[in-house]
Amino acid sequence: MTWIAAVARLRARREAGVLVTVAAARGHAPRDAGAKLVVGRSGTWGSIGGGNVEAVAIDRARELIAASESEPELMEFALNDKVTNEHGVQCCGGTVSVLLEPLPVVRAVAIFGVGHVGLELARVLARQDLDLHLVDSRAEILAEERLAVLSDAVAQVRVHHTPLLPEEVLAELPPGTHVLIMTHDHAEDAALCDAALRTSHLGPVGLIGSAAKWTRFRKRLATEGGHDDAAIDRIKTPIGLADLTGKTPATIAVSVAADVLRTFETQES
Repeated sequence: MTWIAAVARLRARREAGVLVTVAAARGHAPRDAGAKLVVGRSGTWGSIGGGNVEAVAIDRARELIAASESEPELMEFALNDKVTNEHGVQCCGGTVSVLLEPLPVVRAVAIFGVGHVGLELARVLARQDLDLHLVDSRAEILAEERLAVLSDAVAQVRVHHTPLLPEEVLAELPPGTHVLIMTHDHAEDAALCDAALRTSHLGPVGLIGSAAKWTRFRKRLATEGGHDDAAIDRIKTPIGLADLTGKTPATIAVSVAADVLRTFETQES
């Protein structure tokens, strides 16, 4: 398996890893600059030459994974018989610099409702390195030609057409997914809010709408849904930046996207 395929596999499985690259090789060394190795929690793909250099790099890569480190790290190796360590001697005679680049599990966002605002929001978030789930009960909203504006997305875009029960998608989303509820139907929004509060593995949940809409929803979630105040408070509404008050779909989308990205940064700090 190529290192590119290995990185793609880790991403698809939502597993953290480290990309190890020979950044520089001087004198005699097992591999030339550019050789790559991908390290996961339980497997490796590729090679930077085997022996002491590779073994030490794998050990350090797994330490970075365990610590959820995100910053790259450079390691230097002198390959001579005077340098020993846990994995023995490697005396090729040269020196090697190895770059370790953490491959964290990417963030995930799910937009329920890909109407005017939802599509504009998808266009903004699609420029980020994340998994972007687009969910709608209307087939025409998810038509290929309509979503063509996302064809150059950086994000991995996944489309879910759910004509009957969009809330069933919630159980399929990755742990920690940031959920944004903005469908065309208030009844659908209400059902999604109720289902989201019953789905424990999700991240933040946001609902678009007015204060009056939320007052009705909050009462219904308490009386019909049986949710207590602490659970209901998991839902943030309104969403977006409070001081950005424009009402066009593009302005709302920028506001909501900025709020989401700020949440991500807060979670990392």
